Amino acid sequence: MKKLITALMCALSAGAMFPQAIDPSKPATDSWPTYNGDYSGRRFSTLTKINDGNINSLSLAWTFRINAGAGTMGGGAIKATPLLIDGILYFTIPDHVWAVDARTGREVWHYTWQSKGGIHLGNRGVGVYENWLYFETPDCHLVSLNRKTGKERWNKQVCDLDQLYYASVAPIIIKNHVLVGVSGDDLDIPGYLESRDPETGELQWHWSTVPKPGEPGSETWPNADAMVHGGGMTWVPSTYDPELNLVYVGTGNPQPVIAGKGRAGDNLYTESIVALNLDTGKRVWHFQPSPHDTHDWDAVQTPVLIDGEIDGKPRKLLAQASRNGYFFVLDRTNGKNVVTSEVVKTNWAKGVDAKGQPIPNPAKEAQPDGALVSPNQGGAVNWPPPSFSPATGLFYVNATRAFSEYYIFDDTEKPEGWGGNDKGGWSESMLQALDYKTGKICWSHKWEGTGIRSGVLSTAGNLVFAGDPSNNLVALNAKTGAALWHANLGEAMSNGPMTFELDGTQYLVVAAADTLYGFAMLSK
Repeated sequence: MKKLITALMCALSAGAMFPQAIDPSKPATDSWPTYNGDYSGRRFSTLTKINDGNINSLSLAWTFRINAGAGTMGGGAIKATPLLIDGILYFTIPDHVWAVDARTGREVWHYTWQSKGGIHLGNRGVGVYENWLYFETPDCHLVSLNRKTGKERWNKQVCDLDQLYYASVAPIIIKNHVLVGVSGDDLDIPGYLESRDPETGELQWHWSTVPKPGEPGSETWPNADAMVHGGGMTWVPSTYDPELNLVYVGTGNPQPVIAGKGRAGDNLYTESIVALNLDTGKRVWHFQPSPHDTHDWDAVQTPVLIDGEIDGKPRKLLAQASRNGYFFVLDRTNGKNVVTSEVVKTNWAKGVDAKGQPIPNPAKEAQPDGALVSPNQGGAVNWPPPSFSPATGLFYVNATRAFSEYYIFDDTEKPEGWGGNDKGGWSESMLQALDYKTGKICWSHKWEGTGIRSGVLSTAGNLVFAGDPSNNLVALNAKTGAALWHANLGEAMSNGPMTFELDGTQYLVVAAADTLYGFAMLSK
C-alpha cells in the first residue's frame, strides 16, 4: 500500500509538471492555447459574461508594462497575442519572453535571448507543447523553454542571418510538429515553411515557397535564377484542419518587390494561399490572390476556416481578406474559388477571371512618372488578424482604403532589391463586416483618422473588439457595427485581443505599445 501511494503521488506530481497534451482544436474557455485561440483562425470566443448588454461595466483589472532591460535590441511594441495556459499568460517581443499571472498581471518569469543581430520589427508570440514553449528570434533561432520556469531547454538555427533572413512568427504546434516560418528584408532570397521536432528541434520537413526548375509552378517563372531569388516569406502563423490534416499558409510577395520585368509570369507560390499535408509538407493545392505582384501586397493574412453553407449545402471553407484589397472564400478541400469580392474599393485589377483571381492591369504597375494605385503599399489589410463569428456569419477585419503613387527606377532585365518605390496619399480606415456567403459588406464602421493596424476579436456576447486610430480599444455590436464602449490606451493597439474566463470572471487582454492591459467583467 505504501508503494502504491508513493507511485500515485509521483504520477500526480508528474501530471502537474507535465500536463496532458494541449489541444487547440477544441480549446476550453479558460485557455488560449495557440496564436488565434484555436487552429481555425477565427478568433471567436463562446464566452458571454461580457456582452452587448453590460459592456459599459467592463473595467480595467491590471496592467503590465514590459521592462526589457538596458541595451535591449528588441522593439518596444507588443505585437504578440498572449497564450493562456493554467492561469498564466505567455507573450513576447523580439529576444524576450514573459510569463504573467492572468488574474493579477504580476510577472512570474522573464527570459532574455542574447541576440547576435537581425531585424527587430516585432515578434508575434510563442507556441506551446505540453510543458514547453517555443519562440523565434530575430537572429534566426527557434528556442524551447520550460513553461513553468522559463529555463532554456535548447535552441536551433532555422534560417541564415548572413543572408538577411530573420524570424518573428509565432510557432504553431500541431501534434508532434512545430511549424516555423521565416521573414526577410525584401531582398532577393526565397521563403519557406519548416516543421521541427518538438523534443529536439530537428528538421522534419522543409517546403519552399518557390519551386525548383522542373517542379510544378516553375513554369510561372522565366528562369532558374529568378526562382532562386524569388521571395515569398511566411511570417504570419498558419491554420489547420484536423479532419483533412491540412495546414493552410499564406505567402509573401515575390522579389524584386516593385520591378517585375525580370520575373515574368505569375511567380508561384508567392502571393498564394497554400494547403500542405501536415505530416509530409507536400503541397496539396494552392490559390494565388495576386499573380505577378508588383506592389508589395503579401498574401500572408490569416486563412480563416469556416464550416458553413453555400447555396444551402454544407461546405468546408477558407476565407482570407487579402492585402491586395480583395476578399476570397475557397473550398478548403481543393482550393477552388467560391467567392471573390472587394474588402475596400480598389483600382489595380481589370476584373476577376474564371478562377476567382484578380486580373492585374499593367497600367497600374510602377511607372517612371508614377501610377496612382489603390490600395497603397501598406495594403487594404495587413498582418493583424481578423475574426469570424459563427453566431453572426460575419467576417470582421480592420481595413484601409488608400492610394500610393508607384514609381519605377530600375527597368533593366535583371533588377535587384525593390527596383522602385511608392509615395503615400489620401487614406481612410474602417472596420468591415463581410458576409462569407456572398462577400458583401454588411456593415462598415468608419474610424476617425487612418493607419490603424489592430487585430480583431468576436464573441458570443454579440461583441467585436478592435483598435481605432485614436488609441482606443472599441467594442462594437457584432450584428450592426454600432460602437458601444471604448477605453483609451494612450497608444495604438499593437496586437490581436484575446479573452478567457478564470474563477467565474471573464477577462479581455490587449496590448498597446509596451503595455499589456487586462480588463475584467466580474460575475454577479
